[in-house]
Amino acid sequence: MPEKRNNKRHLKRLNLMFGTDKPYHVGFTVDISETGIFLKATKVYPPNTIVTIELSIRNHHIVRFQGQVRWAKTVPPNLIHIIKKAGMGIRIVKFLMGEKEYHNLVEVSS
Repeated sequence: MPEKRNNKRHLKRLNLMFGTDKPYHVGFTVDISETGIFLKATKVYPPNTIVTIELSIRNHHIVRFQGQVRWAKTVPPNLIHIIKKAGMGIRIVKFLMGEKEYHNLVEVSS
């Protein structure tokens, strides 16, 4: 199946917190791009839900943004490390903090 994305994805595991009102669920990135992330977690929200995400990056910097869930796949917690696409695809809608640091992180991962 051909790749539909125009932006290159980079494998990058970063710890994060996420939620609809405030970030309180734990997850991590599998890959990142200029326009979105693949968020691996046992808690998922339905497509089109807007979530707030806080990424912890090097030097204790925090990147915070709002993103839209594009797709979601729920799996039992005991299978989260076995099933590859468990979690959500998130499209970045708006940066709230750390936009420059995020773009630098994507650039460094190239």
